[in-house]
Amino acid sequence: MRIPTPSASSRALYTPDERRRRDESVWTLVQGILAPVQFFVFLVSLGLIFRFLATGEGLFAAQVSIVVKTLTLYAIMITGSIWEKVVFGRYLFARPFFWEDVFSMLVLALHTAYLIALFAGSLTSDALMALALAAYVTYVINAGQFLWKLRLARLDHAEKLRSSAALGNGSSLTGGAS
Repeated sequence: MRIPTPSASSRALYTPDERRRRDESVWTLVQGILAPVQFFVFLVSLGLIFRFLATGEGLFAAQVSIVVKTLTLYAIMITGSIWEKVVFGRYLFARPFFWEDVFSMLVLALHTAYLIALFAGSLTSDALMALALAAYVTYVINAGQFLWKLRLARLDHAEKLRSSAALGNGSSLTGGAS
């Protein structure tokens, strides 16, 4: 499978000012810490859900883990919105992350539906676990969207560095020596 690389004709993920704001923002570090924490919580919770579904044991532990996972999701969504405001000037749906944010709304809706169903007692334990797994599938897809975007940003930045280095080494735009 060939991974597309950003080209000069494609729109860069960040403008130079946005990249500077991203690099200077404390919220970038916060996101960089919360994302792997949330993934770790997700993995533990997923294991507890599968344990309950396989053995019928550990319902409370699975439920608590899903609540903790949902709270970490809320934390990363709130801080991510602040990060987007700092970098792009809007809390959600900034151009470079529009579709990721749209899908994030589904992720939030499913996790929130789980909390409502849990505390209302409106679903059986198995149905709650099915809802949690649906929420987790959307989380994995959404995380993949963000990882892909991060990869594209790195490729774009590397291409700009290579272009700058080529121009700085005496090459002209036509490829000859200056």
